[in-house]
Amino acid sequence: MSAARHLAVVVLAAGKGTRMKSDLPKVLHPILGRTVLGWVLAAVEPLAAERVIVVTGHGSELVEASLPDGVVTARQVEQRGSGDAVAAALPALEGFSGDVLVVNGDGALFTTATMRAVVDGHQSRGSVATALAIPGDVALPYGRVLRGAEDRIERIVEAADATPEQLAINELNAGVYAFDADVLRGAVPRLSDDNANGELYITDLLGIADSDGGRTLGVVAGGEEELLGINTRLDVAVVEDLLRTRILEQLMLSGVAISMPETVLVEPTVRVAPDAHLLPGTILRGSTRIAAGAIIGPASELVDTTVEAGATVERSVVREARIGTNALVGPFAFLRPNTQLHEDAKAGAFVELKNTVVGRNSKVPHLSYIGDTTIGTDTNIGAGNITANYRPELGRGKQRTTIGSKVRTGSNTVLVAPVTLGNGAWTGAGSVVVKDVPAGALAIARAHQKNIEGYAERTMEGASS
Repeated sequence: MSAARHLAVVVLAAGKGTRMKSDLPKVLHPILGRTVLGWVLAAVEPLAAERVIVVTGHGSELVEASLPDGVVTARQVEQRGSGDAVAAALPALEGFSGDVLVVNGDGALFTTATMRAVVDGHQSRGSVATALAIPGDVALPYGRVLRGAEDRIERIVEAADATPEQLAINELNAGVYAFDADVLRGAVPRLSDDNANGELYITDLLGIADSDGGRTLGVVAGGEEELLGINTRLDVAVVEDLLRTRILEQLMLSGVAISMPETVLVEPTVRVAPDAHLLPGTILRGSTRIAAGAIIGPASELVDTTVEAGATVERSVVREARIGTNALVGPFAFLRPNTQLHEDAKAGAFVELKNTVVGRNSKVPHLSYIGDTTIGTDTNIGAGNITANYRPELGRGKQRTTIGSKVRTGSNTVLVAPVTLGNGAWTGAGSVVVKDVPAGALAIARAHQKNIEGYAERTMEGASS
């Protein structure tokens, strides 16, 4: 086996995607938190290429703005086929010596293992031009890989140009190629548009290399699903479901329990520890982290959230929050950014928290809005409590409420910030608290009750008249 050579990657992402019926470039459509192009780049990243070049065209400025640092771009000014896109990448390969992996930018289902198989086969067998061949249904409209002795590729025929005999070949062109960089530079100028579509085909580069006497190779790898590119919104949905299933299968094999996985969605950037349990209808997005023993769901969505061991989140929405060990959330709670529940804390039914810290073993059990607040330990917030955190007359925007440890607030208490409740303080039900409450004190702030006798009778008489 020959020593590994230098590697560059070229991703072809210039197409408009007319059948998507969208102003957004095809490769920028989102799938599970990544763009279509983002999935391709993620698949090739572990190959550690010295250069990664993305060829842009339609919506080039949007595509280029989406790319991570370190990716080089090249523009295909006029879309004249895949061969022309490779030609557009050649200036970005100036001075590079080694092998060039070329990948279609809409191949969100390509796996790293398949990309690596193409590169390894190409390099280990001394090929100058290699194509990935995936066995598939002959009814699919993909080019056919015509192979000769010792896996040599004689040519690749596009389906539109193939004879009935060639269409019966079940080794299909997947849109992944590897070329010796010098061979590529010599072959691209010799491409011809003499074909059914009047375009320059990247596939013709294999035939040119073969006719020059170089070794060409067809690497059979991957699965049939990797043939599926994206041309329509229906394709996006199909690809998304396949990727979703891959992620869930990997999680379950790693020890995560998932009930009714057909209803669960987990983005690729999420991390879930073994022995966590995801219940039906769970959606996990972004940088969410779920620890062992946590139970998420049913019907819960977490975005950029950390859930520590043994915590439960039931029928709730959580964004950019941290949920501590054995904490309880829900049902029907909404935790907004910068909310933190410490160990054994609770945010119960129909509770909304925002920019709030709930201390260890403290509880906001039901029907409350608590925003811009710090709550100490072992405190209980009564039903229907509100922190009124916006005081425009103070001229400083939203204000903060501080609630100490072992505090008990009565039902329907309104705390008008800025206000502090000392440790062990109480509030009477229905109070509107506008001043600090000392430690151990009871605050009662409500109007005295007045009963007006005969009011209902007089009101009904007035309505009758």
